[in-house]
Amino acid sequence: MARSTAVRGRALLREAGPAGYGRLMASAAAPGRDRVRRRAHPGRKRLALAVAMVAFGSFLPWIQTEVGNLSGGSGPGLWTFYAAMFGLAGALLPMRRLGALQAAVLGVVAVALPLWQLGRVLDLVGTGGWLPGPGLVLVLGGGVLAGTASWQLWRTAD
Repeated sequence: MARSTAVRGRALLREAGPAGYGRLMASAAAPGRDRVRRRAHPGRKRLALAVAMVAFGSFLPWIQTEVGNLSGGSGPGLWTFYAAMFGLAGALLPMRRLGALQAAVLGVVAVALPLWQLGRVLDLVGTGGWLPGPGLVLVLGGGVLAGTASWQLWRTAD
């Protein structure tokens, strides 16, 4: 079977003419031909979802009170948004180990800052009169998801 492939390859080279292999490869990459794309790694999909959760949640209300809402965009939400953009770069990179490190940074920031915010509010106000907002919950969930994506990308890196 390997011999017939080799014979067929030599016949193709002979048909390519004096330019040889170069002309054969140029015709193989001609425009209009369908390109085969690899499927996205599940860790990259998970990281992209985590980036969307953190980026969206960064500007939603983090703390709900009877007086009004406290937006994440005026405080630690900006830092989580910056980390989400760093995580987006990790989701788009072809190198899995580097993407895993960037996902880990996103995970640490997106988990640590909401927990710090919760601890700070508990220390200042106590447990009465406020609730965690949807932005805080989304950012925290996105951070956990980024951590799992980081582990999945690191485990399957080449």
